[in-house]
Amino acid sequence: MSKSIGLISGSGKFPFFFAKAAKERGFYVSAIAIKGNTNPQLKRFVDSIRWFGIDEFKKILLFLKDEDINDVVMAGKINPSVLYQKNITRDAELKKMFLEIKDRRADSIFKAIADILTASGLRLLDSTIFLKDFLAKKEFLTKDKPTEAMWEDIRFGFQIAKKIAGLDVGQTIVVKQKTIVAVEAMEGTDSTIIRAGKIANNGCVVVKVSKPNQDMRFDIPVVGLNTIRNLVKIRAACLAIEAEKTLLFDKDKCVNLAEKNGVVILAI
Repeated sequence: MSKSIGLISGSGKFPFFFAKAAKERGFYVSAIAIKGNTNPQLKRFVDSIRWFGIDEFKKILLFLKDEDINDVVMAGKINPSVLYQKNITRDAELKKMFLEIKDRRADSIFKAIADILTASGLRLLDSTIFLKDFLAKKEFLTKDKPTEAMWEDIRFGFQIAKKIAGLDVGQTIVVKQKTIVAVEAMEGTDSTIIRAGKIANNGCVVVKVSKPNQDMRFDIPVVGLNTIRNLVKIRAACLAIEAEKTLLFDKDKCVNLAEKNGVVILAI
């Protein structure tokens, strides 16, 4: 691996944590910022940054070549609404990709992008390559532990969440009294939690898992402060995440906020 790395950045904290960890290891980090998705503050955490529209994939490839970058990581969420923008197929590479893939599920798109990067001489790396310490360990994170009723919802929800994730529909489900209240689709975890709160009021159990054969290069389950804030907002009872497969950022702040508001967190 060279000492330069390309960071294709979406939204959220993931790109920031990755950039910080890479730089601590002596890497030159060149960020590919996606208009309408990447936080502009990322420029303070990387060595160089260049902005691109979602429809400028060919320009991104040329930029990486000009920067003499061989290794690339994708981190952060891309707003799924871009899939329905008319200008997304103005880029020849993307147009060809969308014509060839069988559907527009996350895995189909990300794997196709990975193939394009590989064909261009680039290596798409495991996005947790410098962040192994942020992968949740199997443990009770909060002082309070699940009640037996919570455990029933966790066990019930986990097996169903795995099946939903295996279909590449989403990675999060919300359960209450062994009823599926909400299933994550394109809107993302935070919107799913808020939607569940409107349906079931308080006391929900949120379960977040990885896909059965999770490709660690992309679409890794991520939990951070925004997730916990939304759990507090709907007065959720519990959050269960999959150990060793879920990135947990701002762990201490997350746990403190959860404990202050009576939310149980565990990694199983």
